[in-house]
Amino acid sequence: MKSATIKLASIEAVRKFVDIVRKYDCEIDLASGRYLVDAKSIMGIFSLDLMNPIKLTVHSDDCDGLMEEL
Repeated sequence: MKSATIKLASIEAVRKFVDIVRKYDCEIDLASGRYLVDAKSIMGIFSLDLMNPIKLTVHSDDCDGLMEEL
């Protein structure tokens, strides 16, 4: 499992992020405060407070390609 902090500052950034994470089979979550959503869900991402950094958690040990792409 790997974690990182990301910033999705625009609608275009969210769209590109979802396009990238949907290519991977592993479970990927985003957390903002006490809210946790599936990172592959555009609607879920827009329910978060995008003004602040978001915690990305990848539930796989084989996620180096994903982390490089992001």
